[in-house]
Amino acid sequence: MSNHETVTSEPVAEISQPPKGLGILLLVGPSLVWASEYIGSGEVVLAPRTGGILGVSVLWVVVLAVFLKCWIGLCGARYTACTGEGMIDMIARMPGPRYWGVWIVLVVQFIAAAFSIGAIANAAAGFLSDLIRLAVRMPDFGTYAAADGRVVDILKTACGVFVAVFGLSVSWTGKFGVLKMVMSAIVLVKILAALYIAARLFPGWAEVARGLLFRVPDVPDWAAKQIYTAGQTPNPWREIIPLIGWSAGGFASQVWYTYWVIGAGFGATAGRGYGRPADAGWLRTMTAETAQRIKGWCKVVYTDATNAVIIGIVVTSAFLITGAVVLGQLQMVPQNKEMGRTLSNLFGQMWGETGRAIYLLAGISALMGTLTGQLAGWPRLLADSFRICVPATQRFAWKTQFRFFLVFFFVTTMLTVLALGNKPDKVIQFAAVLDGVLLTSLQALWVLIGLYWVLPRMVSKEAWTVLRPTWMFAPFLAATTIVFAILTVIQVPKVLQDLLAAMTGVR
Repeated sequence: MSNHETVTSEPVAEISQPPKGLGILLLVGPSLVWASEYIGSGEVVLAPRTGGILGVSVLWVVVLAVFLKCWIGLCGARYTACTGEGMIDMIARMPGPRYWGVWIVLVVQFIAAAFSIGAIANAAAGFLSDLIRLAVRMPDFGTYAAADGRVVDILKTACGVFVAVFGLSVSWTGKFGVLKMVMSAIVLVKILAALYIAARLFPGWAEVARGLLFRVPDVPDWAAKQIYTAGQTPNPWREIIPLIGWSAGGFASQVWYTYWVIGAGFGATAGRGYGRPADAGWLRTMTAETAQRIKGWCKVVYTDATNAVIIGIVVTSAFLITGAVVLGQLQMVPQNKEMGRTLSNLFGQMWGETGRAIYLLAGISALMGTLTGQLAGWPRLLADSFRICVPATQRFAWKTQFRFFLVFFFVTTMLTVLALGNKPDKVIQFAAVLDGVLLTSLQALWVLIGLYWVLPRMVSKEAWTVLRPTWMFAPFLAATTIVFAILTVIQVPKVLQDLLAAMTGVR
């Protein structure tokens, strides 16, 4: 047994009877927070951009990425419902050197968090400033002329401050109920918008079928001229890998889903709150009757996670198709300062300035939802990691640690807006690879070990007989491990190198 073990003297909250039938749908909530967090940059920015450049032929990327990653989220949430602890505490129980997995997470995710939160705030600020310029009919909305540049930069910086303060204020309480209400409203808007544009611009089932054939098309000449400088070799994986990274969210999103399950009180998480490992003593004496109740809550997790899968595939595919139909035909790549303006052509071609305003507003909603989810999730992830790896931090209350990271990320967000505000597209792509691909293979492997090796050693034998996971989880988690391991070794180093060079101008 791992030395990451806690036996508490506090009574464990009674596990309530799980809902059945249609009653399960009334408790769907964690998936809405999860989906609203990952339906942002990947869908509003990366999917239309990738669709515009590579066309509907890469639709398979969205379907595969969402499908594989959601097995991580679903199985991780199942572990949490059975034990009462989040994914970081599960990773701490991996066999091998003490907390080796958590140390890897701590280092990589600390960097990924700073980049990712800053990237989303940067993009949201750009969308908001473009919307304001459009609303007040600021001269030269279609370009960023030199005379207009200083005003635009000041406006965008002001919007960046507003965006960061909004995300900070929503996340400050750390309350799941507040977060659920805000994020559920945002995800509803995004779903309705996605369904409408998909119906309006649907290219036909034959084209969609061809997009599921695992083809990797070349970057067209018109796009290469806009993206690459002289001497650079166009690489379609530079567009595909970031989309894979943030379709269904990155590494952190799968961890956060276990937190939203804790916040909702599913199964063994009832009454436990955040920042605590499982009660090992209680788990070892769990009765078969209690295990049966928890197993019923696992069914709620399955329904909830499936909801996130459907939302993710439908919404992301819709935005990719829209980008292919509109941006591809216009031969426009959304990048740099023109990113929001270019993307607003998705609706602008149909409804003029009103359409542009609608898309920018939807983009702001999506990106703010993602930012709020990130500011609610990353402080939890890092607070758990520090609690495990640096025990001295436990002298501070969990909420104090949470708010410390919130303030820290507010500062790094403002630095990103000021330093990299001219290249939001490249910062988003870089962050998507760093967070969404780099550790995903390990994460799938950790969840596989957690379900089939850690869990049976934590609960009583009679409870394990009831809670034993079905065999079907194992091959999907193994497939996710293999697919992302191949991508990480073969494609990620080159893509990260190219994106870093594009951000800094140094090759």
